[in-house]
Amino acid sequence: MAANGASFPRRSFLAAEHYGSAAVAVRERAVYAPRFWHPVAPLSSLPEGSVLTLELLDLLLLLSHPPGGPPRAFLNRCPHRGVALLPPAAGAQPCRRLVCPYHGWTYDLDGRLRAAAREPEFFDPFVRSDWPLTGLACAVRASMLWVAIGPDPLPLEQQLDLVVQELGPELERPRVLLASLERDLACNWKIAHDNTLDDYHVAIAHPTTLHRQQGPVRHYRHRFAAHTNLLATPVAAPGHGGPAAAADFLTFGAPPWIHLLAWPDGRLALISFPPRDPGRCRMQVWLLGDPSQQHRGQEWIEELGAFLEEDRALVESAQRGYASGLKPGPAHRLEGRILHQQALYARIMGLEEPPRSDSA
Repeated sequence: MAANGASFPRRSFLAAEHYGSAAVAVRERAVYAPRFWHPVAPLSSLPEGSVLTLELLDLLLLLSHPPGGPPRAFLNRCPHRGVALLPPAAGAQPCRRLVCPYHGWTYDLDGRLRAAAREPEFFDPFVRSDWPLTGLACAVRASMLWVAIGPDPLPLEQQLDLVVQELGPELERPRVLLASLERDLACNWKIAHDNTLDDYHVAIAHPTTLHRQQGPVRHYRHRFAAHTNLLATPVAAPGHGGPAAAADFLTFGAPPWIHLLAWPDGRLALISFPPRDPGRCRMQVWLLGDPSQQHRGQEWIEELGAFLEEDRALVESAQRGYASGLKPGPAHRLEGRILHQQALYARIMGLEEPPRSDSA
């Protein structure tokens, strides 16, 4: 694995054109996003016998958890005429059957059609098994539900390669949602992703928040795998009746636009920046931990929110700077994690030539 000062496939940043082009955004939806799995909700937020509706990259999704079975993911649309089976809701809802509000087609939580109104009157012979809900690949990892929107995604274990290597069985310790937050950011998702990978700015931009958590730059340790990278910084962890022991606070960056933070006390935070349009993205943060830590969830999410709010001003300013015709400056060694993820992005997107303008 590469360490500090390693040779990177890229030595310069992506050109500014990639941060505001509508044509690039369309290609990302068609080529880049379908290659990966997307975290969409904590497993603890979808009890057995319930459903959850949400939106991902303009797709309306429906998550279900059939009793005694694994969670499932579907497009939230009836195969008959495309109407959503359920409207958007703030959280999971108890549910035994899914009934289309348009024509009454009724599905179970496994996505099988159980009944359609006036079945004998269809023009052609009607076979229920021909009309299941459109399913999407769904997996559980790190107590989160992950959904793949493409037909041939990279295996999730490969997408999270370094996370799996570093955390091992600890990654799969059952956790519950302690707290969450969401914010709209007026920037391209790559600006937000780059910023969260940017170890050059922490001591300068976050002196009283994140820098206190991560400590002196001289103690930073980096690792790079095929798809994921890591910044590890030593922190004090409570000892067992003795002095504090040294442990690492781990910050992983992974495609397509996600970050996973792991504390020595077993907490995990997952941050995602799904795009809305070329100039906007949605920041989603889920804080997971042991049920015994729930009383501190609000305190901890506010600590996360403090430095993320500092970052909001920076990324929105950077978006305006990129839109003004900026040619990005030289890359610093503490920006190596940005170069790592940009090289992966460029390879998948086939960026051998600068993008053509939208008017070309």
